[in-house]
Amino acid sequence: MTRTRRVFSPEDRLSLLQEAEREGFSETCRKHNLSPALLSRWRKKYLAKGVEGLKPAYRRVDPQIRALEEENERLKRIVARQAMELEVKTEMLKKTPIQFKKKER
Repeated sequence: MTRTRRVFSPEDRLSLLQEAEREGFSETCRKHNLSPALLSRWRKKYLAKGVEGLKPAYRRVDPQIRALEEENERLKRIVARQAMELEVKTEMLKKTPIQFKKKER
């Protein structure tokens, strides 16, 4: 039997915390099949930051922004490679003297 991960909105979390205050902490945990540690973690965040603390902490990144960042990194690598090639070529030109062929008449 696999358990599916449930996702609670900030409003759901707040209502569960309010229910825990009214009906009791352990009773609410049993009723909604929640871990007491999870409910206490929500309570600590709520007491520290209010409703803002109940929002998910991870930052969602827009797929378009992620694609642009990846393209930017790829282009930076290309420019760096070209700059390295130019530097190597100029060093090689400095080391090897250019010899002109004399025209034979």
